[in-house]
Amino acid sequence: MVEMSVEEFDDAVSRALDLIPAEIQVLMDNVVVLVEADPPAQTPDLLGVYEGIPLTERGADWGMGTLPDAITIFRNPLLAMCEDEAQVISEVRITVLHEVGHFFGIDDARLHELGWG
Repeated sequence: MVEMSVEEFDDAVSRALDLIPAEIQVLMDNVVVLVEADPPAQTPDLLGVYEGIPLTERGADWGMGTLPDAITIFRNPLLAMCEDEAQVISEVRITVLHEVGHFFGIDDARLHELGWG
């Protein structure tokens, strides 16, 4: 397991988000990105999760009183699977982009084809 402070891990997530092109970032309205230590007990190896309604499934009435969508990145499973800080940064980037892909309605199969799985 790689040792990394909460602040360093949060910074890795922020840098991964900064890699998203501006024209894509502007479309990420009403979505929050969170970092938590651990995933739910029933899915201990989960690296990240998107919760919400993907852009491709939103109707004209979406947004009225709707809470923000959420992308959560789980720190401990990512640190446990990596051998060094460089690998953590790479896996965080892949995980962030994978979950952002779900926000845009891209399924797991296509994300794996694109190398973000």
